[in-house]
Amino acid sequence: MAALVLPSTTSCSTSSSSTFRSSSAISRCSLSPRSFVLTESRPRTCPLNGVRCELSESLNGKPCVPILNDGMLSKFLQSRRLENSVNKVNTRLKIFSGTANPTLSQEIAWYMGLNLGEINIKRFADGEIYVQLQESVRGCDVYLVQPTCPPANENLMELLVMIDACRRASAKNITAVIPYFGYARADRKTQGRESIAAKLVANLITEAGADRVLACDLHSGQSMGYFDIPVDHVYCQPVILDYLASKTICFNDLVVVSPDVGGVARARAFAKKLSDAPLAIVDKRRHGHNVAEVMNLIGDVKGKVAVMVDDMIDTAGTITKGAALLHEEGAREVYACSTHAVFSPPAIERLSSGLFQEVIVTNTIPIMDKNYFPQLTVLSVANLMGETIWRVHDDCSVSSIFQ
Repeated sequence: MAALVLPSTTSCSTSSSSTFRSSSAISRCSLSPRSFVLTESRPRTCPLNGVRCELSESLNGKPCVPILNDGMLSKFLQSRRLENSVNKVNTRLKIFSGTANPTLSQEIAWYMGLNLGEINIKRFADGEIYVQLQESVRGCDVYLVQPTCPPANENLMELLVMIDACRRASAKNITAVIPYFGYARADRKTQGRESIAAKLVANLITEAGADRVLACDLHSGQSMGYFDIPVDHVYCQPVILDYLASKTICFNDLVVVSPDVGGVARARAFAKKLSDAPLAIVDKRRHGHNVAEVMNLIGDVKGKVAVMVDDMIDTAGTITKGAALLHEEGAREVYACSTHAVFSPPAIERLSSGLFQEVIVTNTIPIMDKNYFPQLTVLSVANLMGETIWRVHDDCSVSSIFQ
């Protein structure tokens, strides 16, 4: 395992009133996406309640992953995690990682001051999944970190087998930590004879033995109602908002854009956190799955910096056609912000075509080396999820994190 170097604390400076503000006051250090070695950073004034941020340069052409640190936490993420994580030997909290996103799992464990649990996961020759816990979980609160990202069926089945292994090992409580919940787009019937796969997957996770689910930025809020067990919904907007606040963009030049009508509520909440920035909506008509046609723009973007907000980028057809329309309508710059970087082909070609000033995503889904491009910035949600896990474990409020 690569060595982790803790960053130094940040210094304060006075921010300019001409830049927009995020409601979450966080300062940040940066880690490279493939290692845990702190990169050389350069200071940049951040209009975030007078805090000076440390943003690192890209390493080998790859974007660095900003991640929070103990000495730099503001009231947004204050908790008793340090005193709770002192006695690691006797803790009844255990975290296990699946094979879908081990890097994120390791970052979460580091934030919480814990070590990942020992687990053996392998595939038989015919593709069957074998899971064996290498340590006792009897009477423990177990958290299984496993996004159901591509290959979705493989990772989903692995999560179910992990849950079953913990249940049969007499774990007290089992929480499925799903940074990216696959099948969430199939949440309703829009045509005859369609399945509602989101409900089916929720039933599978519940019947496998999970007592609670922790998920990030679900495609639609009603997906929480498909589970017959408690669901904690983690909103990753604060991480993206904090990064945007480090940009020296004049508030009067900013407009938040929803790439479709279905994402208006998400974009409106995002705009509200940016000092009630104006909102624009791209009206499109979809003729098939992963095929979108932009029709019209509602709102004014001429001469402005447009920030397009969506929950995921799959093939990038919707967001790139929307960006092209924004440029036609006179937008000066276009930023794309999304929590889940699914990046199915030909997403990389579309996103790196020059339409976007920057593409900002999080690491809920691991990004392969071949999918990095100069405009891509990857932000880490590890500390946000680690704090949520601590609060669930301590029976504390989770919603207060996002207020």
